Amino acid sequence: MAAEPVVYGASERPPRGDYARARPDYTCTQDWNAYTAQDHDTYRRLYERQSAQLPGLACDAFIAALPRLGARERIPRLDDISEHLHRATGWELVAVPGLIPEVPFFTLLAHRKFPVTDWIRTPEEFDYIVEPDIFHDFFGHVPMLAVPAIADFIAAFGEACLRARGDEARRRLARLYWYTIEFGLVREADGVRAYGAGLLSSPAELRHAIESPQAVHLPFDAMQVMASEYRIDGFQSRYFVVESFETLFAEARRALSAAS
Repeated sequence: MAAEPVVYGASERPPRGDYARARPDYTCTQDWNAYTAQDHDTYRRLYERQSAQLPGLACDAFIAALPRLGARERIPRLDDISEHLHRATGWELVAVPGLIPEVPFFTLLAHRKFPVTDWIRTPEEFDYIVEPDIFHDFFGHVPMLAVPAIADFIAAFGEACLRARGDEARRRLARLYWYTIEFGLVREADGVRAYGAGLLSSPAELRHAIESPQAVHLPFDAMQVMASEYRIDGFQSRYFVVESFETLFAEARRALSAAS
């Protein structure tokens, strides 16, 4: 049975990506040779612009991990990056054609397989894209998978979602993921810094989250996070700050057990 395209939220355009290539678990083979010179140039320029913003805004662990992946100039080969990640935290990357349903997504996370969209935006979409592409998924998420506490947390999150029963439990878990893995902040010696992928891959919200007086910073409390609604149509008005990644995993583990 062919994999069906997935849409989250309201959109008048069909999902991008060739789902005919997808296996039953929604993974596919990354056809790296199909990327054009323009594709690699778009990726390189995105990487260059975003990495220039990281000092003083991104957490130390992200800044240290990103160059070790060696994927600055060209779209990365996911298999090569997987070898590095597996040695560090037991994770690997798998290509997917685009957004995938919740159960396959959670199943992959629970097995320490991170789904990475394999297409890249067009030059016309350089500043804004509706769906996550390989730049967002790779640049934003993958470096933090080399951090043991974050790697363990994401795997535990996938397991908890597979155990969850009922829409309310799933909504609570979605809020936890949103305010941590996508839009999380951590307190470091020099101040609050970002570790969430939605911030680290954003040309505008990264600076907003750290420096804007409109961005409210709240101490991380997992139960409060799971009760907090979030925005998908603009910058967040509040962000939750963890004291350390070890603290995040310790507190979130209890919340994951309660939610599922």
